[in-house]
Amino acid sequence: MVTAVRPAPSPAATAAPRTRFPAVRHLGPNWYASVMGTAIVANAGATLPYGFTGLRTACTAVWALSFLLLAALLAARAAHWIHHRDQARAHLLDPAVAPFHGCLPMALLAVGAGTLLVGEDWVGTGTAVAIDAVLFGVGTAIGLAGAVAIPYLMIVRHRVTADRASPVWLLPVVAPMVSAAVGPLLLPHLPPGQPRQTLLYACCAMFGLSLLATLVMLPLVFARLVTAGPLPTALTPTLFLVLGPLGQSTTAANKFADAAPGVVPAPLDQAFLAFAVLYGVPVLGFALLWLALAAALVRRARRDGMGFAMTWWAFTFPVGTCVTGAEGLGAHTGLAALDWLATGLYAFLVLAWAAALAHTLRGTVTGGLLAAPRQAPPAPRQATARTR
Repeated sequence: MVTAVRPAPSPAATAAPRTRFPAVRHLGPNWYASVMGTAIVANAGATLPYGFTGLRTACTAVWALSFLLLAALLAARAAHWIHHRDQARAHLLDPAVAPFHGCLPMALLAVGAGTLLVGEDWVGTGTAVAIDAVLFGVGTAIGLAGAVAIPYLMIVRHRVTADRASPVWLLPVVAPMVSAAVGPLLLPHLPPGQPRQTLLYACCAMFGLSLLATLVMLPLVFARLVTAGPLPTALTPTLFLVLGPLGQSTTAANKFADAAPGVVPAPLDQAFLAFAVLYGVPVLGFALLWLALAAALVRRARRDGMGFAMTWWAFTFPVGTCVTGAEGLGAHTGLAALDWLATGLYAFLVLAWAAALAHTLRGTVTGGLLAAPRQAPPAPRQATARTR
């Protein structure tokens, strides 16, 4: 028998087909956390009880940076979905990555709120209202859809156990709380009467939606810490994510109290004020307890060699929500201690943001943050004894 010898295929023929924009293949939804963390620096700084010359200008510049980051990430993520659909689907089916899709609506909402709070200084009130209305509408719609879709995937497609519970699970259900907190900013720009009341009560409904969902998931996270021990070092910063629903709900309650007079009839407007204080003070107290616990665990992880990862952005937005929550409580109670608390937390926020931003820029330039995740090495084979 004579067998024809076939030439070996060239390396170019056997190589995987090239795809466009390879740099965005592993660009996950967690990158939107950098937009959230940048926008909250501007938003929280705009309402600080203690200001100084140049603060508002600096906050406006930071808002502009968050706007540019949002535009760049939206374009990059669009390229990711168009040219790397297999990876995009894999992210949705990965229980460790899927909850981060809740970051997109929060990024849209945070930048939109900043447009009204400080951006109007540069773009004008009319343009600022239009931008915020679009970002609020789109962000709220995506946030409500994600609050249903991601838990649905966790139930029917993801396979997770109780010892895998993570603070990241809170991200999809916190997005409606952000809508509740920033929605009242648009009330003065709506016609009086039913339109304003509808938006205010819709924000209250999203407040309840997010709060009750958080109360369901938070015990799972704490039980996992108590029964299974600390999180892996790279994930330890995500403990700060728990501050998000706590600080954001306190902020939302205070925004309701600010907006209620003239929108709802008396004595409901005063009830909103009473609720803001009676709810916000205890929740902020628990937030400070969790902040201390999370900081202690992060310090332990640093001793164990925790390096930079995109999870460091968890030090920014959740802390920023506690700043805005303390600012609102300080304004409604007149307590100087709350004003000092807001200022101190804001100083921490700025330092954390600067550190996260510097490391992110360095990792992006070097390509380390955009590289494929490292695969865990295969477990070594166990030697088997041969019996005779």
